Amino acid sequence: MTLRSLPAVGVLLVAAAVVAGCGRGDDPAPSSAAPGVTSSAVQATDLPTVPSTSAGPSRTDGAAPPPPRSTVPSAPPQGPVERRPASPPPVVLPQRPAGAPSARQVIDAFQAAGLRVTHPKDRSVDCGPDGLGLGCSEIVTTDGVTVFVFPDETSAGDIAETWGGQSYRRGAVVLNYLDAKTPAADRVRYEKVLNGLR
Repeated sequence: MTLRSLPAVGVLLVAAAVVAGCGRGDDPAPSSAAPGVTSSAVQATDLPTVPSTSAGPSRTDGAAPPPPRSTVPSAPPQGPVERRPASPPPVVLPQRPAGAPSARQVIDAFQAAGLRVTHPKDRSVDCGPDGLGLGCSEIVTTDGVTVFVFPDETSAGDIAETWGGQSYRRGAVVLNYLDAKTPAADRVRYEKVLNGLR
């Protein structure tokens, strides 16, 4: 750029500023803007900013704006919820009849007589519906014999008949030899001890 072209550039800048300010008679201070900046650009930057709301456009009729729509998807409808107990209720076994010996008393009598009753296990829980479902009151198993005590003599008799020659009954107590494989000669000794119990 030469020295002769500088005055021409200055004339163009002044002319552009005058032309831009001529069309607006409502601008109170056209000279306050910097050269090359239009008054509309100055006004746009001088305006205060209004924060936008998510409630939508304002209403002029005085009514409250509608509530915002939820963007969270709703859960699918479900049927009735089945409530289950934390643990099953305990099984309540029937009581043995008054005067009948307990299965443990029978085992102790066998042991005192020197009969084979090793590895005794109380399996009374098997009397209930989740076990054998026999409706008995007590069961104690050993290597020599299994002792069942029933709540009445009728139930004990029915089971003894079902087991046939593999059992012996006295009152509400039934001796079972099915799993023990007890020799016939030893069975007589077990039965004699049971008959001697009061």
